[in-house]
Amino acid sequence: MITIKEAITKKEMKDYVLFSFDLYKDNPYWIPPIIADELETFDKTKNPTLQSAEAHFYLAYKDDKIVGKVAAIINWEEVNTLGKKKVRFGWFDVIDDIEVTKALLSKVEELGKKHSMEHIEGPMGFSNLDKVGILSEGFDQLGNMITWYSLPYYITHFEELGFIKEKEYIESNFSFSNINPEPFQKASQLIKKRYELRSLNFTKTKDIMPYVDKMFDLFNESYSKLQSFVPINAIQKEYFKKKYIGFINPEFIKFIVDKNDNMIAFAIVMPGFAQALKKANGRLLPFGFYHLLKARKNSKEVVFYLIGISPEYQSKGVTAIVFDEYYKVCQAKGIETCIRTPELEENHAIHNLWKHFNSKINKRRRTYRKEL
Repeated sequence: MITIKEAITKKEMKDYVLFSFDLYKDNPYWIPPIIADELETFDKTKNPTLQSAEAHFYLAYKDDKIVGKVAAIINWEEVNTLGKKKVRFGWFDVIDDIEVTKALLSKVEELGKKHSMEHIEGPMGFSNLDKVGILSEGFDQLGNMITWYSLPYYITHFEELGFIKEKEYIESNFSFSNINPEPFQKASQLIKKRYELRSLNFTKTKDIMPYVDKMFDLFNESYSKLQSFVPINAIQKEYFKKKYIGFINPEFIKFIVDKNDNMIAFAIVMPGFAQALKKANGRLLPFGFYHLLKARKNSKEVVFYLIGISPEYQSKGVTAIVFDEYYKVCQAKGIETCIRTPELEENHAIHNLWKHFNSKINKRRRTYRKEL
C-alpha cells in the first residue's frame, strides 16, 4: 500500500532531502546537494521566493519506507502577473514504480484543482533561477550543481500517466584547446570602440557588491520578453546576493558598461564543483568546505551559468567582449572545459552565440505538462 504524507516537521523535511541520497547512493553521475543548503531553500522563513510561491512537500511511503518525493508549487507572481494558471512540480525523485509516481503527482493535481489552475508542468523549481527538467539523454554524463539528475524511467512514468513534453533543453560543453580566439578578440575591440563600451573586471568580491542590484535589474530587463519569465523582486535580490555572489570567484563575474557607466551586459561563470560536491556528499563538515574551496581555486572546469544583455544591445555583438574577457581569465587559470547549462532548444539566438566554440551536446532534458 502506498501512503502519501506531507513533510512538515524538521525531521520530515530532512527525510525529504535525504531520500535522493538513498536513491542515488550507487550512481556515479548524480551530484549531491549540500543538505543544509537544500533545507534552507525549502524554508519559508529563509527563502524569500516562498513569500510569493506556495509549496507543499510530499513523501511517498511503501511498507513504511520512503519510496518517492515531490514538491507541489504555485508561483503566485506567475499566476497573477503573467496570467499563467499553472501548478508546478519539482524536486521529484521516485523508485521505479509507476503507482508511486501516480500517487505523488495526484497531490500536485489536487493543489492545482483547489486553486483552479489549468495545467501542471514540471519538474521545475519555485522561480526562473531554480533547476529545471528531467534528463531525456545523457544519463551516463556527470551532472553539475545547477541541474537535477534523473533516471530513464521517469519519462516512461510521465508519458504513461498522460503527460506530454512541454519544453526541451540542451546542454553541451567545449574544450578550450579547440578555440580560435581571433574572431571574438577582433570583434571585441571594434565593438568597444564603436559603442564606447568597457568591461569591468574584479579580483575582490567586495568590489562587485555595489553592482549586483544593477545586474539583477538588467537580468529582469534582458529576459522580460520570455513568455514564462517572472522578474526577481528586491527581497530576492538581497537573498541571492548574500547566498551566491560571495561564493563565486570574482574574476568569473563580468560587467560591460557604456560611456555613462550604465550596465549593458553581465555574465557569470562558476567553477566546476561537481567532483567536490561528490566528495562532500551533502555535508560541509568536516571536509566538505575544504573540497569546495579547493575546487573554487583549482577546478579545470567552468560552468557558464548566466548572461544578460540590455535589449538595446542584443544584436550588436556585445557577447564578443564577454567571450574575450572570459578567454583571458580561463587561459590564465588553465581552464580546460566549459560546461553550458540548460538552454531552450528553440532559443536559436543563444545557440548562435557559441557557433565558433565547437560545442558538443551531451545532455537533453525536458519538462512535462498535463491539462487539469
